[in-house]
Amino acid sequence: MLKRLTFVCVTLCVAIVATLVAARHSTGNTISFEEPLSVYIAIGLIVFLFLPPLVLSFFEHPVLKIVNVIYQSLIVFSFVGLIPVGFLIPNGSSTIIVAVLGTVASLASVIVATRSTTFQPVLK
Repeated sequence: MLKRLTFVCVTLCVAIVATLVAARHSTGNTISFEEPLSVYIAIGLIVFLFLPPLVLSFFEHPVLKIVNVIYQSLIVFSFVGLIPVGFLIPNGSSTIIVAVLGTVASLASVIVATRSTTFQPVLK
């Protein structure tokens, strides 16, 4: 349980860092530090979206672990989708680095959650 919770928290921190990097390198009508309310709202939304994996990491039931793995795999896809975006924006090297770190952290979280899922036969 502690490993699952730790990896979800690390992935949450990387997602927040990705938001801050996006705010630093804002282009056009996007999130920027000139409007701090939009940054706060984006970080709050990220924390809200990470609440289900945080809560699900406390439980030991196999079905809940599988739901947690499916939810976290969606997070993996979002970080993987951020990598090509880093190539398209000017000065996107920091975005690529954060996206790769997020992909690695979220993949590690999925692997830890998958490995901890053990299917015990039901004995009657």
